[in-house]
Amino acid sequence: MITIYGERHRLHHGRSELIDGELKPCFETPRRVDIVHERLRQVGLGEVIAPSRFGIDALNRVHSDAYLDFLQTAWQEWSALGRTHDALPTIWPARGLRRDRAPLSIDGKLGFYAMDAGAPITSGTWDAIEESAHVALTGAQCVSRGERAAFALCRPPGHHAGRDVMGGYCYLNNAAIAAEHWLAHGARRVAILDVDYHHGNGTQSIFYERDDVLFVSLHADPSIDYPYLLGYAEETGRGAGQGFNFNYPLPWGTDWSTYAVALAHAGEQIEQFAPDALVVSLGVDTFEGDPISQFRLTSKDYPRIGAAIAQFGLPTLFVMEGGYAVEEIGLNAVGVLTGFEAHTQVAAR
Repeated sequence: MITIYGERHRLHHGRSELIDGELKPCFETPRRVDIVHERLRQVGLGEVIAPSRFGIDALNRVHSDAYLDFLQTAWQEWSALGRTHDALPTIWPARGLRRDRAPLSIDGKLGFYAMDAGAPITSGTWDAIEESAHVALTGAQCVSRGERAAFALCRPPGHHAGRDVMGGYCYLNNAAIAAEHWLAHGARRVAILDVDYHHGNGTQSIFYERDDVLFVSLHADPSIDYPYLLGYAEETGRGAGQGFNFNYPLPWGTDWSTYAVALAHAGEQIEQFAPDALVVSLGVDTFEGDPISQFRLTSKDYPRIGAAIAQFGLPTLFVMEGGYAVEEIGLNAVGVLTGFEAHTQVAAR
């Protein structure tokens, strides 16, 4: 399996996020990718290539012009005020406030385009998130050109980012950008399977009224865990998208016995949809040792996830999402890929 990886992710290294009512060091760090990259080298999974460059139009298929402009200029506006610390919002457009007009002030803009204070903007954020999207696009391109599967080692992650909103360490929705790339280049239908611990609220919102993209997500029950305000089972799409969105919220303490049942149900939805290709939002924060999650999957379970995904027999792009800097992140993320590869090879015999 080919892997796409770029070094510019290091330019984004937030110092703090608001979590548990305190400003704390960010859990989302460059070390996450280093651990996965090292495990790829140890396993010898396949060739690792640098991302190609794509134009802004590839990002604009998913994100609004105004939002992309904001992301490109936010640090300059912030630092022009003499500020050298991370840019974080202090106000959000809650009920009763206007959501149709972006303020001129950078402090107002940060709140207007954010869902939380967990996506700090630094001097290198735009360069890092742009390359992360290019990593996903290169992976989609590789699969379009005949690769059975590819792994986009994206950082920062993307599945919490909506059309014009950032949050949860996410700025550009890499999985959605890859899916749109396929649709723009001949695919009729694309499925996105999100196995991150947290619901991919951004991906759901982007495709919620569409019937050409199926979104299926296994995640922690949003009534008790982030992102709290989206990800419930009754959210099944709207308009043309009705019946093309499936959420499987799971309780704290979920282990493989429970997770495997939900994954099998998710697989049934994907098979019935009969997509031309599959994007997997690959979060491994479902691991029992992850510092901000409450599931109980063990390292031996991740190859099982990969094998289950391989059974679909689809051209597949894995896009890295969550999973935080515990040593097992590399073992678990690469475990999904090796499980996928092993099942693919057996099926081909």
